[in-house]
Amino acid sequence: MVKRHSREEMLSVALDAALEGGLSRLTFGRLAARLKISDRTVVYYFPTKDDLVTSVLSVVGDRLQTVLAAAFSTPMRDHRALVATAWPVVAQPEYDPLFGLYFEAIGQATAGLEPYRSVASHLVEGWIEWLGGFVVGDAHHRRTEAAAAVAMLDGLLLMRLLGGSDLADTASTSLLDHRRIR
Repeated sequence: MVKRHSREEMLSVALDAALEGGLSRLTFGRLAARLKISDRTVVYYFPTKDDLVTSVLSVVGDRLQTVLAAAFSTPMRDHRALVATAWPVVAQPEYDPLFGLYFEAIGQATAGLEPYRSVASHLVEGWIEWLGGFVVGDAHHRRTEAAAAVAMLDGLLLMRLLGGSDLADTASTSLLDHRRIR
């Protein structure tokens, strides 16, 4: 008897495969081999590789939002408060692979490659909108502060992945030290 896999099960295995080998190495064939099914079955649920990549990146965003949601228990005044609250959470080593996929997608997006260009744009816009919900003030203030927080967090996370946690932690301390701002 052949085991049937749900779309959610396939997506979970696809995420695991992407975390191990990156989005660029995620193929129908590799996913099918992991699941011990035909690649035609994968194509039934994900008609194109763009659909598969988009779905995997959506799961990455959902997982990171779930992790961060617990940290944001009260409304905050600005991007510094958002970053100060988020950084200790997102700077945990267990989230590095998820952010690695995020930055792989961002890198492909900067080269103008689809679906990364569209997906990355939606991811960033989604993060700004979501974080803006944790900022007090009018709509413009919430959006501006959330965008600043995303910019700071992305920079710090990229630094963490490329330069190490000590360098990123030192930079975060400097960026968030209110006494140094004039």
